[in-house]
Amino acid sequence: MLATRTLFSFLAVFAPLSAAGAEIVPLASLDLAHMRQGWGRPQVNRAIRETPLSIGGRRFDFGVGTHAASVLWIELDGKTERFLASVGLDDAAGSPAGSITFTIFGDGRKLWQSGVMRQGDAAKEVDVDLRGVRTLLLLVGDAGDGIDYDHADWCAARFIVAGAKPAALPAPREEAVILTPPPPRTPRINGAKVFGVRPGSPLLFTIPATGDRPMTFAADNLPEGLALDPATGFLTGSLARKGAYSITCRARNALGAAERTLTIVCGDTLALTPHMGWNSWYVWENHVTDKIMREAADAMVANGMINHGYMYINIDDCWMVKHGAPDGPFAGEPRDARGMINSNTRFPDMKALTDYIHSKGLKAGIYTSPGPLTCQGLTGAYRHEELDVRRFVEWGFDFLKYDWCSYGGVAKDRGRAELQKPYRLLSSILARQPRDIVLNLCQYGMGEVWEWGKEVGGQSWRTAGDLGGSFEGIGAALFRDGFDVYARNELHKFGGPGGWNDPDYILIGHLSNWRGQTVPTPLTPNEQYTQMTLWSIIAAPLIFSGDIARADAFTLNVLCNDEVIAVNQDPLGKPGRRVAKHEDAEVWVRELEDGARAVGLFNRGEFETVVEAAWSDVGVAGPQAARDLWRQRDVGRFMGRFSAPVPRHGVVLVKLTPAE
Repeated sequence: MLATRTLFSFLAVFAPLSAAGAEIVPLASLDLAHMRQGWGRPQVNRAIRETPLSIGGRRFDFGVGTHAASVLWIELDGKTERFLASVGLDDAAGSPAGSITFTIFGDGRKLWQSGVMRQGDAAKEVDVDLRGVRTLLLLVGDAGDGIDYDHADWCAARFIVAGAKPAALPAPREEAVILTPPPPRTPRINGAKVFGVRPGSPLLFTIPATGDRPMTFAADNLPEGLALDPATGFLTGSLARKGAYSITCRARNALGAAERTLTIVCGDTLALTPHMGWNSWYVWENHVTDKIMREAADAMVANGMINHGYMYINIDDCWMVKHGAPDGPFAGEPRDARGMINSNTRFPDMKALTDYIHSKGLKAGIYTSPGPLTCQGLTGAYRHEELDVRRFVEWGFDFLKYDWCSYGGVAKDRGRAELQKPYRLLSSILARQPRDIVLNLCQYGMGEVWEWGKEVGGQSWRTAGDLGGSFEGIGAALFRDGFDVYARNELHKFGGPGGWNDPDYILIGHLSNWRGQTVPTPLTPNEQYTQMTLWSIIAAPLIFSGDIARADAFTLNVLCNDEVIAVNQDPLGKPGRRVAKHEDAEVWVRELEDGARAVGLFNRGEFETVVEAAWSDVGVAGPQAARDLWRQRDVGRFMGRFSAPVPRHGVVLVKLTPAE
């Protein structure tokens, strides 16, 4: 609340600005719980770090401190006369890297815009006529360079009100519309068309096929060493010699048949397409158990995700023992007499667990840290790397997430040599094993990891921080870490077969809110389509980390659209990129193996807008046939450009193919 002295002086100064009988309502008096922002929580009469409000050396007694990207919707009754404020980047941000923009919309019409503001800039004065306006939107943007140090202040912010007081609103609600048609009842083979394995390593690949069950499978040209289970579609065995083996896979049920070529490349390169699967962290965090992992494998089969190409069931942190824990599930000896790592009491038999996952036609993943401790303070791999890898092979794991965490206390510095050291060591150990283990480098984009992640043996590498580090901030992180980090660093130049840019997991469905509850994702339906689309265009791993057992029809519609997945798994392996940007509208393009283009029309703004893709940007010429991939329907023949209305925070994804 405003101090009495401050409020009286404020009223004395600004009362003449209003009509007789008008009331002054501070912005800070509204319910700021409805304000969405990229980091932290909005502050009343303080800056975002709870320091005094200060812009360009000028102190302010009242206002709202927030952080880009910030959004606040406000309901008016048409009788609010004016909005006044002094805005800018707070002096306590502490870095010249901060840059922000302020924008005000009234009933969808732009009323005021600040332009880019930086550290030390004088406050800009806002005086906006609101007569007749019923819905106000206050925006703080990141000026296109990410949100670091973007501490934004709405200082001396107040309304001159002649009618009802303004009221903060939640963001507009969206209906969760299912766009993906159900797959046909006849067989259809989906997922990856190419798969990598090393000579002598055990191979497990499930032919992903939708359609009515029962279904039988067959394969032509199976190389020596491989076998196919006709009832399940499981390909198993091993290959002795390097080479590319083309297999014609067949699926048949009572209604029809389908076939497709699968190329198995036996050589030194794994992960020829991005990984697809599930991870435990963002729903189960430190409560993960053997039972949960088995149920996740059951669910991936029961809900049909396996039939669309999903294959990994990955345990994240908290399967180990915690040194010194007096009791509870994490107590015990971290290692046995040989130095081999032990699992905690929640995981009584890791080999039995991986056997169970494999019996479902799926692969099993595990987690550790190169430091002495994991992110949650349990036993890490430091100085036991060889032993731990041998243990993972003994247990039968197929995937390893290697999380930086406490290694920061071991590394001499943050130079590239030190950043690379633990990953070079581990990948050299993995290369000597008789089992393929796909390696994910999880070190949050430090040292431009995309430039060297593949060189040190990673099959994928995290490009930014945890997308879900703040539950409320997932939406802002999606645009920051998904769009901006990728485009700004031109990450399309570094991903490809054998090594993929990883902006973190698919955070839809039900997630942990970090307060002991599993709740619906804060991403809107449009934002969920946007995440899946962007991850497919940029060739990111599709690792779902919501509650797989509770995945509803809408969630599965987002995860299991085979035409969208085909973009992600395209065998050309050329990640897409942003080719056009105009204010909040962006066009992203991915070249596909068949010569077509996958084109994403994205709207990062708060209002529906028409987004246009010009042929000169997309890299095509002549007439093009467009297919809406989410709705799986052809939409027409176009010359020179394609445009479509795109909803708030939404996307339209089309495939452009040369038309005769």
